Amino acid sequence: MKIQGNRPPEKQDISTQVQNIGKSAQAGGKGAVEQVSKTDRVDLSGKAREMAEMRNTIDRLPEIRTEKVQSIEKAVNDGTYKIDSQKIANKMINELI
Repeated sequence: MKIQGNRPPEKQDISTQVQNIGKSAQAGGKGAVEQVSKTDRVDLSGKAREMAEMRNTIDRLPEIRTEKVQSIEKAVNDGTYKIDSQKIANKMINELI
């Protein structure tokens, strides 16, 4: 069957084709659904289990480190927060490399 554009093929009855496919699957014995395995099984390597445990640990950590935010906020409010522009510039360059 040729596919031309977004329109269905002309002068062909799609439902007849689908019925014929269904009949041929039944004639071949078991249908496609019956041939699928009834159970699924996943085996993870030791590394994969270790990675999953680490991911679970990370997921349990708080998204915002409130003690860190509070200490920076206090330093900003006190006027003691210092920005190391050289350190920031080095990190920006290293990310580009």
